Amino acid sequence: MAVCYFCGTEFPEKFEVYRTTSCPSCGRDVKICRNCAFYSPGSHYECRETISEPVRDKERANFCDYFRLASSPEGSGKESREREAERKKEKQEEARKRFNSLFND
Repeated sequence: MAVCYFCGTEFPEKFEVYRTTSCPSCGRDVKICRNCAFYSPGSHYECRETISEPVRDKERANFCDYFRLASSPEGSGKESREREAERKKEKQEEARKRFNSLFND
């Protein structure tokens, strides 16, 4: 079952998604990278499709022709955003440690 990335509301099985479609619960955009079945952090441009240009804002509606509403709730909702923020913080800390180690013999 597909769910809204922002609030976790489940969408009906045959939910049609257009660029202007918004979540009936929270009102946020639905056609976003984070709701897409092809969204893949770590992949080129964070997409498993071969897109020619990156989508800069993964949480705003876009014109991507490859968009398919993800059928699983994984990666959706507040918990996912918190995990992602924690991973980003860990990466920043690791980069900082590596940088500082360049100057410590």
